[in-house]
Amino acid sequence: MAVFLAKLHKYLGKIVFSPINLVNMKLNRRTFIGATAALSAGTLAASAMPVTNMKKNYPIVHHVFFWMKNPDSKADRDQLVAGVKTLSKIKTIKGLHVGVVASTEKRDVVDNSWGVSELMFFEDLEGQKVYQDHPIHLEFIKNCSHLWEKVVVYDVVEA
Repeated sequence: MAVFLAKLHKYLGKIVFSPINLVNMKLNRRTFIGATAALSAGTLAASAMPVTNMKKNYPIVHHVFFWMKNPDSKADRDQLVAGVKTLSKIKTIKGLHVGVVASTEKRDVVDNSWGVSELMFFEDLEGQKVYQDHPIHLEFIKNCSHLWEKVVVYDVVEA
């Protein structure tokens, strides 16, 4: 693969794609087909190479679903979303996604009875424990718990 990419780079290096050269360049069929084939092959080769730097760094997932006391209140929902977003200040949270129910196709297996969701990623269980006991998390509970009637938590570790 490396040899192929080196040859491709050498070949493409001979072709200068600037606006002036494209106008002045005598493009014969062989040059056009060669350049097109080389670019296509390079794209295909690059897309087939495995991505090795996509290491999973955050194997602990904390997923929380909130059922609202006032499910029809956009103001309450927005207040809870804003409250959840304050949790991103906790250093051990490596990723945070806050969401609301999506308007997807109604199916028997889809539960859309909740109102707000938080999805958090942690490096390890210790980081998740720091989050649980963190003053910002405790303040969030104090300030927002009046907005929900039910909370369900799914804590997951990568298999």
